[in-house]
Amino acid sequence: MDSGDEQGVPDSRGRKKRYHRHTPRQIQELESYALHTSLPLSRVLHDGALSRAQHDRADNCVLRAENDKIRCENIAMREALKNVICPSCGSSPSSDDSYFDEQKLRMENSRLKEELDRVSSLASRYLGRPITQLPPVQPVSISSLDLSVGSYNNPGISPSLDLDLLLRNSSSSSSCAFQYSYPTAITELEKPLMVEMATNAMEEVIRVVQTDEPLWLKSGSEGRDILQLETYDRMFKRSGHQLKFPDTQIEASRDSAVVLMSSPTLVDMFMDANKWAELFPTIVYKARTIEVLASGMARSRSGSLVLMYEELQVLSPVVPTREFFFLRCCQQIEQGVWVVADVSVDYPRESHLAPSSTPRKLPSGCLIEEMADGYSKVTWVEHTEIEENNPIPVLFKDLVNSGVAFGAQRWLATLQRMCDRFACLTMAGLPARDLGVAPSPDGKRSMMKLAQRMVSNFCANIAASKDHKWITLSGSNDVGVRVTLHKSTDAGQPSGVLLSAATTIWLPASPERVFSFFKDERTRTQWDVLSNGNSVQEVAHIINGSHPGNCISLLRGLNSGQNTMLILQECCTDESGSVVVYSPIDVPAINVVMSGEDPSYIPLLPSGFTILPDGQRSSSLGSAVGGQGASSSSNPLRGSSGSLVTVAFQILMSSLPSAKLNLESVMTVNNLIATTVQQIKAALNCLD
Repeated sequence: MDSGDEQGVPDSRGRKKRYHRHTPRQIQELESYALHTSLPLSRVLHDGALSRAQHDRADNCVLRAENDKIRCENIAMREALKNVICPSCGSSPSSDDSYFDEQKLRMENSRLKEELDRVSSLASRYLGRPITQLPPVQPVSISSLDLSVGSYNNPGISPSLDLDLLLRNSSSSSSCAFQYSYPTAITELEKPLMVEMATNAMEEVIRVVQTDEPLWLKSGSEGRDILQLETYDRMFKRSGHQLKFPDTQIEASRDSAVVLMSSPTLVDMFMDANKWAELFPTIVYKARTIEVLASGMARSRSGSLVLMYEELQVLSPVVPTREFFFLRCCQQIEQGVWVVADVSVDYPRESHLAPSSTPRKLPSGCLIEEMADGYSKVTWVEHTEIEENNPIPVLFKDLVNSGVAFGAQRWLATLQRMCDRFACLTMAGLPARDLGVAPSPDGKRSMMKLAQRMVSNFCANIAASKDHKWITLSGSNDVGVRVTLHKSTDAGQPSGVLLSAATTIWLPASPERVFSFFKDERTRTQWDVLSNGNSVQEVAHIINGSHPGNCISLLRGLNSGQNTMLILQECCTDESGSVVVYSPIDVPAINVVMSGEDPSYIPLLPSGFTILPDGQRSSSLGSAVGGQGASSSSNPLRGSSGSLVTVAFQILMSSLPSAKLNLESVMTVNNLIATTVQQIKAALNCLD
């Protein structure tokens, strides 16, 4: 029946009560039905309305259930969309209440296919097989880090350009600043690949560390370990990677040493990029953790996996730095034994962001074994594939091409010295040669921290990094005097425009003899042009390690007429080389340090010397490129026939940030270095 109109009147609660008005035809039919059934018309109307209401309720229940089902599906889809990560950019999609239409799904499928093809290509490159053959990888805990830093584009500068251009876009002199910008773009498809790469690297490092012959052979003259490349290729099923490029060189070295630091502390410092750079200030110019792929266990760091960046240096402005993007993983393989393994990855993948040279870390790392009394035994392996795109100066060819400059022996020698330094930092007491009052233990620690910052700043300022636009002023050889400018805004340096100048010379004298000459305050007048012939007196002395040459000194000039100025100096030496760094400092600042207060804001302007072996003796054994062995080192730096000495000055050219470099400043610093070099050669009887 066709229903009539529906109207409503207010009920007792103020709500409208609905009722139904029947049409005349409906009323006639109802009366006829009531006459035949002997039921009152009111009962017929009531039963009809009740039947209709029951049907309506049943229909409503079905519709409500269907609506609830659709609503649940809608909520689930929206929640799923919130957690979707774009495979191309790694970001969440924009919120949109509309559903994906067929075209959007087709576009998304196309992007996913392209991403799969790209990752499959990466798998083929890294692992030697397509992604379809990869075994399933267990999921790992991912903790992404935000990477919000500056720009990578930092092209070199032509010497023909005006030196004032060095001030443009220059940054603070802080060595810890990471100035390059890379988007965190590790996709969900790449992470399993990186986990497998790290696992394979870990297994390889363990075997390379623990296997001797036929993988490693001892040299007859010095007993160093030489990697047999053919054996290595067979053992790890490599396909002659050292022959991939005609100019590729393989550097491989292995060494072991006992260091004064507990194994858990070492592992923690290795897995933290900032602590890693602090532990190796003479090698690591900068380091950065790009992303944490697995955090591992809290105390032991076992199971940690991080993507890192580092830039390594030789202590001279003429030797190009080496940049690496690599995975670093840590695993505790048994009680008291850890393995830390590195392997290079292609990151970033865009060619215009890639470094100019292409060094690659083949599986490298160290085995750390816990010993008694807080000592650890560290066995270190460095295995690097170098494609030399940047020319190396003649003076450094033997040192670099032999593999010594970045080899395991240098890392371990530096690690031993720095572990001794950290141990001395926690020891109480100080020898009595001081300013009249022995400083407290807090004063000693404050002075050591200030000196450590001075050395780190000095090493960073002489790096041949893209951060420093070095320009050669003059020179009869391929080194010459080089200068660079930067604006300083750090609290730990004078504010203004700083001028750094350096040169490297070869001396026919052993590194030990040259270091002793610079360290001895009694011979300082023979090379210190700025002392005006006035001798100095050591008024404070802090032992800095097991070697007597490792120390921190406070020097005072005699008859100089400047009783308010002192010289803070630190001397560092080990088998890989030596550093002598000094900076003027006033008496009020030293009083602050001696009282144990924070020395972070005391300004320093360090200058000094680096002394490296020339590498000629180690290079006589040669380095194999595609032959039977790779360049290696166990203790190749002892008995070097000569020394490579870098002389470096840092000068506050002006306290005004807008100051410009003039010809007079250039001539002044050039003459200062030339005179210093001449006096050093004369004092050591090394004149040409």
